[in-house]
Amino acid sequence: MSKLERPREIIEFCLKPLNLPTTSEEYKEVYRRLEHVIKTFQLAVKKSEPVAVDFSEMKTITINEAAHGDD
Repeated sequence: MSKLERPREIIEFCLKPLNLPTTSEEYKEVYRRLEHVIKTFQLAVKKSEPVAVDFSEMKTITINEAAHGDD
């Protein structure tokens, strides 16, 4: 997987597993909030180019559903 730099690429990658309709109000609101967070972060690091996010470096989280109930 290549690194993602643009807020739009990062947001779309993050929201894809949720399979939300892109026209829904919920999707639009989450997109708006994530875009604000990413752009704020990118400005805070004071770089001249956007911060790249490499999701292949993200640690895997294993959830034990049996320990929390399988409802």
